[in-house]
Amino acid sequence: AIKIAEYLNQHPKVEVVNYPGLPNFKFYEVAKKQMKDFNGNFAPGSLLFFVLKGKSAEDSKENGRKFMNYIADYAYTMTLAVSLGHTRTLIEHPASMTHSAIPADKLIEHGIDPGGVRLAIGLENTDDILMDLENALKQI
Repeated sequence: AIKIAEYLNQHPKVEVVNYPGLPNFKFYEVAKKQMKDFNGNFAPGSLLFFVLKGKSAEDSKENGRKFMNYIADYAYTMTLAVSLGHTRTLIEHPASMTHSAIPADKLIEHGIDPGGVRLAIGLENTDDILMDLENALKQI
């Protein structure tokens, strides 16, 4: 998950990445103290959230829709799902899936970023996940 988060964190089409394992995560110091494995090592988990850039809320939502459509049709490693607990890598864009009927500006009012994508990293090869993300990001 950290490799995926680092990749997304530097990508020019990504606005922000929320992942406790990144030093620029606003609660990184707290996460390092609280998120430990059984041996006391920092274990920030496999869930992350990132936001696709857009010129407006509607543009960001549309970028998310294009991104997810590509993932649905061509991804080797990712499965679209509203659940985030599985051994497979699962991905969701709430603005085009669970909250698709809500206009982008209304999503913001309720704390949902129109370009936000939730990603639960599974057991697939990291390079394969990165390949799928890179190919999907080329679509926006």
